[in-house]
Amino acid sequence: MARLSTAFVVLAALCWGLSGGIGGMLIADSWDPIVVSFYRGAIGLVFVLVWLAVRPQGSGLGSRRLWGWSLMAGLGVAGNFTFYFLSISEGSVAVAATLMYCAPVFVFLVSFALRLERPTPLKWAAIVMVMLGIVLLTRIYDVQPGGVTPIGVAAGLLAGLSYAVFIFGFKYAAPHGSPQAILAIAFSALAFILFWLGDAGQTLAVLSTSSWPLFVTLGVLGAGLSFIFYVVGLNYTAPAVASIVAMVEPVTASLFGVVVLEESLGAIQLVGMALILITVTVLSVSSSGR
Repeated sequence: MARLSTAFVVLAALCWGLSGGIGGMLIADSWDPIVVSFYRGAIGLVFVLVWLAVRPQGSGLGSRRLWGWSLMAGLGVAGNFTFYFLSISEGSVAVAATLMYCAPVFVFLVSFALRLERPTPLKWAAIVMVMLGIVLLTRIYDVQPGGVTPIGVAAGLLAGLSYAVFIFGFKYAAPHGSPQAILAIAFSALAFILFWLGDAGQTLAVLSTSSWPLFVTLGVLGAGLSFIFYVVGLNYTAPAVASIVAMVEPVTASLFGVVVLEESLGAIQLVGMALILITVTVLSVSSSGR
C-alpha cells in the first residue's frame, strides 16, 4: 500500500509539472493567465464535487472553522495558479516552476514569525542558499531583453508564497472536515474570484475555441486528478518521501519547457535551479524527519 501511495504522489507531481507546460502553451497562444487559471480551477472543482458526492461522510460542512480555513486555502490556490501562469508569461516555464518550488521556504518563514517552528542555523543557511539559487536562476543581476522580467521573478515567488497560504489553510481545516470538502470550498472560492478578475470575453470565448481540449486537459491534470492523487497518496506516504518526489513537478515542467516550448537555460541558470531543488528538498526532508 505504501508503494502505491507513493506512486499517487509521484503522479500528482507529474500532473502538476505537465500542467505548467500546457499552461505555457495556452499563454503563448495569447490566452490571459487569469483565464487559464480559472479553467484549471473550475474543472478541478467538478472533480472534487463528484468526489464529495461519492464520499460525503465526515464532510464537516456545518463547521464554521472548516469554511474559514478552507476559504483561506482557496485564496492561496487562486493566487498560486494565477501568479504561476503570470510568471510563465513573463519568463519561462522552467524558471516559474522552480521559483514556485520555493514554497517550503515561505512556510518556514511564516512558521518562524508565528513561532510554530524554531529557527536554527541550518534552516537559515538553507534559506540563504535558496536565495542564492534564485539570483543565479533568474539572472536578476543581468536582465536581458526577452529574458525573465522582474515581474516574472516576483510572480514566481508570489506563487510559492500563495502555495504556502494554501498549505496552512488546508492544514488547519483538516481537523474539521474531509479533504474533499475542503477542496470543494477552496476551488469554489477560486472559481468565484478568478471569474470576476478575468477577462469575461476571453472566459466565454474558451467555450467555442479550438483550444478547448488543452483547457480541459489542463483542468483534469492540473487540479482534477492531481489533487485527488496527492491527498490520497499522502495517507500512507512518509512526509520525507513526499518531499523528495515533489521534485518531479519542477523537473517535469522544465523538461516540457525545453523540449516542447523550445525554452533554453544557461549553465549558470542550471546551477541555480539545482541549488534550489536540492536545498529545498533537503530542508523539507530534515524538517519532516524530526
